[in-house]
Amino acid sequence: MAATNGMLDPEDTVMLLIDHQSGLFNTVRDIPIPDLRNYVIALAKTASLLKIPVITTASVPDGPNGPLIPEIDKYAPHAQYVPRTGQINAWDNPPFVEAIEQTGRKTLIIAGTLTSVCMAFPAVSAVQAGYKAYCVVDASGNWSKMATDITIARVAQAGAIPTDTFAIVGELMRTWNRAEGSQFAEILSDHICPEYKCLIESFTKAQAVVNAGPETKMDKFQ
Repeated sequence: MAATNGMLDPEDTVMLLIDHQSGLFNTVRDIPIPDLRNYVIALAKTASLLKIPVITTASVPDGPNGPLIPEIDKYAPHAQYVPRTGQINAWDNPPFVEAIEQTGRKTLIIAGTLTSVCMAFPAVSAVQAGYKAYCVVDASGNWSKMATDITIARVAQAGAIPTDTFAIVGELMRTWNRAEGSQFAEILSDHICPEYKCLIESFTKAQAVVNAGPETKMDKFQ
């Protein structure tokens, strides 16, 4: 691999998936819930593919906020769950910060529901503590677009980096010339950009035609 050139280094990165809870998802209005779930799945799959540590936490999971969505554990089974004792800002929970410190890594990818609280508060605190923080806005979800717009301004002014799921996956991937290239393509097309699947299917068919000739009507019945 070439030098990171200012881009994310997977070997120095920790992924924080904060409060992606079924109850809280009911309050999200700035993004369709199926899209939000897909973006979280994309992050979890990417972390597993690149062996990036994942730390999760939930706010009052036994109450109305509900449990973490099951897709996180399904697609990132190595994720470490850190319980909280009522703290709204996950960074105020010492075991959560200790779990991050134990990785020895200094770059954080942060997504959380709601964006203006669960994502933003730890991001601001992390930057203050000397970490580099990337805020994945579309994998977070908020109660209004206005609140999201304000939050993007807030975290950027604090020194964090607002970004989106497609950008994060591409930045971590870095090149198609790698053994996992096809797996990254599946993540992009299955969970982030369905139109990309159409592109892949068109290319695959074009390659088949080049290699075997065009399909005839009789081929369909054989």
